[in-house]
Amino acid sequence: MEPIDTELAGTLYLSRSEGDRGSKGPFFVVYETRSGDDRFGWFCSACDSVDTAMDSMGRIQCNQCGNQRKPTEWDAAHE
Repeated sequence: MEPIDTELAGTLYLSRSEGDRGSKGPFFVVYETRSGDDRFGWFCSACDSVDTAMDSMGRIQCNQCGNQRKPTEWDAAHE
């Protein structure tokens, strides 16, 4: 776990071994504790931000640079 300091949430712990591909760069999982017991959310590697959001279909979007991960669930009814 790599400690990172953020304005949004203080010190968080980045796991570069847990991630997913985004349109501009990978997203990595961040935790509130070094032990990895309390997951915080996602870290955008494209702009080094934790200001991200995930919707009910699993789409991740960075609110700073627009980096996106495609939805993990898709249904034609969502269109």
